[in-house]
Amino acid sequence: MFINGASAISPLPVFDALTKGINFEFLTAAKGRVAEPDYSNLIDPKLIRRMSRIIRMGVVTALDALKQAAIANPDAILTGTAFGCLEDTGVFLKRLVENKEEMLTPTAFIQSTHNTVGAQVALLLKCHSYNNTYVQRAHSFELSLLDAQLWLTEHAGQAVLVGAADELTDYSYSLLERFGTFKHQCGGEGAAYFLVQSAASASSWAEIETIHTLYQPTEEELLELVRSISAPAKEQPVDLILSGEENHDEKAHLYMNVKAAAGDNIPVVNYKQFCGTYPTASAFACWLGAYWLKTGTIPAGWGPVMPAKRILIYQTDNLGYHSLILLKAC
Repeated sequence: MFINGASAISPLPVFDALTKGINFEFLTAAKGRVAEPDYSNLIDPKLIRRMSRIIRMGVVTALDALKQAAIANPDAILTGTAFGCLEDTGVFLKRLVENKEEMLTPTAFIQSTHNTVGAQVALLLKCHSYNNTYVQRAHSFELSLLDAQLWLTEHAGQAVLVGAADELTDYSYSLLERFGTFKHQCGGEGAAYFLVQSAASASSWAEIETIHTLYQPTEEELLELVRSISAPAKEQPVDLILSGEENHDEKAHLYMNVKAAAGDNIPVVNYKQFCGTYPTASAFACWLGAYWLKTGTIPAGWGPVMPAKRILIYQTDNLGYHSLILLKAC
């Protein structure tokens, strides 16, 4: 499965990275808000005013990925999100309390459902094809990718738009902070979409070689999977690991063991230091890995001396969700 178009919006300014490059800076603020681009180049300004932040992020990255791949209308739209449209959910609940459950307009509720981003993309494109949204916590993006892989297996030659989006609001930050979600890493948010096909093209970024998800595996089961992923690639070993490890992470030993199982002396970059922590941050990691494979511009000292050919993305969380995505240069 080949990524023939990719776009992301994150706290790190990356939207026009192919033309402007990236100035890598670590997040220092407690809340990592996205660096929003000029949306008017891709969306009618009249429509922008009616969209919440997460819808703007998702729609623009989706349209940009399609534009890169020169695809007018995809054959399927797949989206992953853990929290959905939190801003509109907060607006609806606030009005519910303030108005004592009376005289409520349905707009905020309609726009607060988890499938709103994928639906809005389809409405703008007038796309009547298969459209699905996965809400599976930290596996939301990965399950969207697996669905895209299955779709292309059954419909060779078609084009699938797949991505993920999550936002951070003042309400959600205060709640998640109480639960200790951000004690090791700043909060984050972002959106990323990919146009994937079963064949490479002139616009290809990278190939998604392997996708695996695990829920509460034993450590040996996890490491055996990592070894099996790395074993077929010995002639072209894993050159870099994009790790979801956070600062002072209680799971640091697990990340260290995964690195050892993948191979010797593999450089590691912790991607959450750029985008913050949120359930679908692996979508940003997938975009970043694909960008580095396409451009060959990994900052000095972070990756191999030679241009990377394979990048392994690994993340886990306190609930026991594990995911592994292996990217390969085209």
